[in-house]
Amino acid sequence: MKEETYMGEKDISEKILINYNDVFADIINVCAFDGKEMVKPEDLENASVHAQYKEDKGILHEEERDVVKYWKNKSARIVIYGMENQTEEDKDMPFRIIGYDGASYRAQLLEQDKNIVPVVSFVLYFGTDKRWKTPRNIKKLMKIPEGLDEFVNDYIIHVIEVAWITDEQLKMFKSDFGIVADFFVQRRKNKNYIPNDQREFQHVDAVLKLLTVMTGDRRYEKISHGTSGSKKGGIKTMCEVADRLNKMGTEDERRRIIRAKMEKGQTLDQIADALELSLDEVKEIVKTIQVKKE
Repeated sequence: MKEETYMGEKDISEKILINYNDVFADIINVCAFDGKEMVKPEDLENASVHAQYKEDKGILHEEERDVVKYWKNKSARIVIYGMENQTEEDKDMPFRIIGYDGASYRAQLLEQDKNIVPVVSFVLYFGTDKRWKTPRNIKKLMKIPEGLDEFVNDYIIHVIEVAWITDEQLKMFKSDFGIVADFFVQRRKNKNYIPNDQREFQHVDAVLKLLTVMTGDRRYEKISHGTSGSKKGGIKTMCEVADRLNKMGTEDERRRIIRAKMEKGQTLDQIADALELSLDEVKEIVKTIQVKKE
């Protein structure tokens, strides 16, 4: 898979899960309100991720965000929340966020009632190899002439380092994001971690697609194809996912197992059934192995 396609797929998969109101509200409640259920899923409303505005010369500009939602009290908007997904550090992120937030404020100014509400943005960082170390405010990204520091307005971004979420915070999550966060925390500690979370999924397909692109392990995608996008009649917990992973094995393990079964005289159909693979998948693997002849 080409790098550009892979990164784009990651971004899309992250958006799918986080765009669910229960997941979005859960992240806000844990990371902004220490687990208090201040934001309820039913109080969130999707907002356009595209913010358009015209300069004085009439040139149209557009800013596109990952996920944006209105937090409403009955019918009145009280906050605009934005979330951006990152798999790697981006030193320009503070400038990007100030651009996104500025576009949201500008869009409100163009509305007839001009009821301006705060814009709050979070960056979800899914990296597991290293922490977010690049500056989180714009002042640290510029060389400010002597004597002007107090006159230069600063802007700080709020980065949620998913793989470094604390054990206390992990216990606060009520949505599928708790399962995802725990996966990345454990994965940071142990690259060969096999999930054993017993909580039931609400959005099985979205979680498994996210794990597929974030880990590069296509077995999660194969498991996802068997869920029909629902927890009914399919995978319900990460423990069940782990059982499927163990049955499927890694690529090297599958080669070893298939080789051994073929040497015992098993047919490709029998092997496919035993490993929960399609016949075509087994045939592809067979092309890469050599079987000892009696």
